[in-house]
Amino acid sequence: MKKKSSIFTSQKFIVLLVVIVLFGFFSIISQNFRQYSTIMSILDYSYYIVLMSIGVTFPLITGGVDLSIGTGLICYSLAGGYLITQKGMPVAVGLLVTILLGILIGLLNGVLVAIMDLPPFLTTLCTCMITRGLGSIFSKGFGISWPAAGADGGWFRSIFKITTAGGTKIPIGFLWMLIIVAIMAFVLNHTKMGRYTIAIGSNKEATRLSGVNVKFYHVMAYVISGFFAALAAVAYSAVFATVQPGTGAGFELEAIGGAIIGGVSATGGAGSVEGSLIGVFVICLLKTGLPYIGLQANWQQIITGLVLIGAVMVDIIKKKRAEVH
Repeated sequence: MKKKSSIFTSQKFIVLLVVIVLFGFFSIISQNFRQYSTIMSILDYSYYIVLMSIGVTFPLITGGVDLSIGTGLICYSLAGGYLITQKGMPVAVGLLVTILLGILIGLLNGVLVAIMDLPPFLTTLCTCMITRGLGSIFSKGFGISWPAAGADGGWFRSIFKITTAGGTKIPIGFLWMLIIVAIMAFVLNHTKMGRYTIAIGSNKEATRLSGVNVKFYHVMAYVISGFFAALAAVAYSAVFATVQPGTGAGFELEAIGGAIIGGVSATGGAGSVEGSLIGVFVICLLKTGLPYIGLQANWQQIITGLVLIGAVMVDIIKKKRAEVH
């Protein structure tokens, strides 16, 4: 008889404990880390990574990957900002174009991977290069700034952060993250889209033989990833003053890393949206907190890499135990 797993031994619960321990550790070591401004900085940094991680969870569960989301985020943001600042378009139009571009790149990835049967790694690496080049074309090689808070059209920045009359900044973006995670967790666990995504990652051929339109749902997994990369572009544009072309490479690794730390199987077939959210905060805390104890960028990357190796090893051990039982 298979032993029922406890919530206290689940990877999500363990990773949540890691988040709490890391926050407590950095708070004790550094008084500066405990400042409200530092917490705001962590949240500002987390929004676009969380959104990318939510989206990429779906291709990862199918057994694939989407490497285009990082440079894609910058590309979509530059395209929307270009229309607003250079062409005088309303902010609403810029936001709409940003979202549509993300969906189109996601659809392109899905068609190439699911219908043309190209390898996900190479396919999305190519679209990563394409979006990086497109972003530079849209911006002509210069940084683009979306309307500032308080300026005409700057209303969109208040979606993620509002400032009270006393000057206190309130990170309402975190509330939106929780709502979005709840919605996508429902989609993954209680809809055909989610169940078939998991089924494709578990056994694609068996899913096809059972009558499921595998190609459609496989494509949709990449469309979801593209859509959330576009939402991440909106978050990035709202939080940061300027969007620079040629950047974004590496964002996807943080989003994918967060998903894997949170319990998404490296080989597909298992994972959760809420786990991806928690996993991202491990990376955000490490990136923000390590400088406060004197460890600079090189050590940050090494420690984050070691954490990822540990998460993959946990996934392998879990799979081997499942095979035994």
